[in-house]
Amino acid sequence: MNKKIFIKTFGCQMNEYDSNRIFDIVKKIGFLKTKNIDEANCYLLNTCHIRDKAKEKVYHEIGRVRQVFSSKKKPLVIVAGCVAQAENEEMLKREPYIDMVIGPQAYHEINYKIEEFLDKQRKLDITDFDANLKFDYLKKIKNSSSNVSSFLTIQEGCDKFCHFCVVPFTRGPEYSRPLIEIIDETKTLVKNGAREIILLGQNVNAYKYKDYKLSDLIIAIEKIPEVYRIRYYTSHPRDMTDDLINIYRVSKKLMPQVHLPVQSGSNKILKLMNRKHTINEYIEIYNKLKNINPKIKFSSDFIIGYPEEQEDDFQDTLNLIKKIDFINSFSFIFSPRPGTAASKLNLIDRKISLKRLEIVQRELFNHQIRMNKSLENMVIDVLVENKSKESSKFFGRSEYMTSVIFDANEEDIGKIVKVKIKNSNRSTLFGEKIYKSKLKVA
Repeated sequence: MNKKIFIKTFGCQMNEYDSNRIFDIVKKIGFLKTKNIDEANCYLLNTCHIRDKAKEKVYHEIGRVRQVFSSKKKPLVIVAGCVAQAENEEMLKREPYIDMVIGPQAYHEINYKIEEFLDKQRKLDITDFDANLKFDYLKKIKNSSSNVSSFLTIQEGCDKFCHFCVVPFTRGPEYSRPLIEIIDETKTLVKNGAREIILLGQNVNAYKYKDYKLSDLIIAIEKIPEVYRIRYYTSHPRDMTDDLINIYRVSKKLMPQVHLPVQSGSNKILKLMNRKHTINEYIEIYNKLKNINPKIKFSSDFIIGYPEEQEDDFQDTLNLIKKIDFINSFSFIFSPRPGTAASKLNLIDRKISLKRLEIVQRELFNHQIRMNKSLENMVIDVLVENKSKESSKFFGRSEYMTSVIFDANEEDIGKIVKVKIKNSNRSTLFGEKIYKSKLKVA
């Protein structure tokens, strides 16, 4: 009987990359991937600790798995990722259905540990910090991802210690992969069909291997002809150095969307967060990039209702959003993460936080609506990613990472085509591929 693994992923793009690589690893010991949970011999939940109630979501999901297998043989249940790293001992004690917890820097051990569990039937806690060993192991295993737009982790961990963030505790200190390893993996992804490479890191623009920085890596990847587009997530303003800013002057493949989390528009709140940047410094980065290329648009992350946020602090955030025409941004109410400095602070009234979040999201959504509306009846470049399973339409993304649904052909997958936008909503553009290039391009 074939061994089958069902992998469910919560959280960020880095977790999606990790889940793909975990499957690349367990294939070595005979596992096939299944989309049907009820036929799985192994259930793996890859978790994220950034959002509220992350731990409770894990227990809820495990309860669902328990129900699925109530009348059949229990699968091997593995909880991976950041919640596993942060809550390892408690999870094994609280939920007997979990057989193994494995942290994000220990995936290279998963095959050995699965075999150990099957042999000894003993619960396992694998939460060592060693990104070096993990990537040394992963470089020997081919990345099998065949997505047109593919994630590629180049950096992990964080040394910033923002007071609200668990990453230094769940992913460890900053680690940058060797440049040649990244180039080799990029070439593998290209052979698999990738045409857009999305570089990932908790502080991706802190990438530094020997004398190489993120700017050097972008230029190196740009030399690969089959790569049409390059993006990177997620950045920190402190690491937005002039060499990286200037890459936007020379690069032909780096997309004009800059995702740069600001978190708050108030210098007081930024200091309380230990963000190590000011609003003036953030605006200076914005102005430098806009002067280089006026087409550049910013997206960002906002934490609303951080402890001690007063009305004037909130207005500072709202003013910043109005000043910088943010698109595709994320906003959420502060929720304390166990073990962080901010977890000890007094929360502000939730009704106030909810009201402020509603105002911020309305402003951000209006920015996106205006942006999308401005593209109606225009022709834009779209990288075709796949065909919709529900209809005859095709899916791709604009230069600004906005979803586009349109009419095209199977042979267009993996190509950049010109699409005339007919209409839009807040999150999506709708149009059709055109075969003439005389129309105005946005």
